[in-house]
Amino acid sequence: MGWEALDRWGDDVTRLEPLTGGVANDVWSVRLGGRLAVGRLGSRSDADLAWETELLQHLDRSGLTVPVPIPATDGRLFADGLVVMTYLDGGPPETDADWRRVAGTLRELHRLTRGRPQRPGWRSSTDLLHAGTGTKVDLGEMPAEAVARCRAAWARLAGRETCVVHGNPTNPGNIRMTADRVALIDWDESHVDVPDLDLVLPGNAADLAGATHDIAAQASAAWEAAVCWDDAYAVRRLAEVRPL
Repeated sequence: MGWEALDRWGDDVTRLEPLTGGVANDVWSVRLGGRLAVGRLGSRSDADLAWETELLQHLDRSGLTVPVPIPATDGRLFADGLVVMTYLDGGPPETDADWRRVAGTLRELHRLTRGRPQRPGWRSSTDLLHAGTGTKVDLGEMPAEAVARCRAAWARLAGRETCVVHGNPTNPGNIRMTADRVALIDWDESHVDVPDLDLVLPGNAADLAGATHDIAAQASAAWEAAVCWDDAYAVRRLAEVRPL
């Protein structure tokens, strides 16, 4: 249906201009009832979007600053692949202290989401020790040697407690900071996995010690290589994963 679905949010809604940063989705600023909001149009399934929108509501109720889904006139939180969310202002992290604040926010996310079910159709890094596909990951597209290296990195995470991870917190564009809060936006990559994957931050802001940092950094590089295969970024991240 495309952007015609925006009509489901009423007569007083206008699409304004495209926003940068979206790859898998078409993201625009919109004006809804006189306030600025964000519309995101993509091809995710209803089950996938139900998981994400319920997660965002849960995090908002729990005190995290996240984009909150705005219901359509019939009460639905998404329609025909379109989600409309609150707009969050602020700037990206710039200093070591900023990134430490981000680490604290991520740890709160992880605390609030222990035991949640996996996003429909997704796999965690340790699931991929045995599975070959999951949403954006298709290990069959990668060279066998690359798959073996990635799985060796993920195997070091086996047995760890899982929770929801944001999935791409190292992109400064996914963070909106003000003096009194840290907001995480763009939850398109969020899923259930080992929390340390979120904590490989600039300057080791999460203060992961020695072997813990090495395990997380290797697993994170392997995940990014698999998710993005086979563009230049994926090849670069695979080069960070140690050979067997």
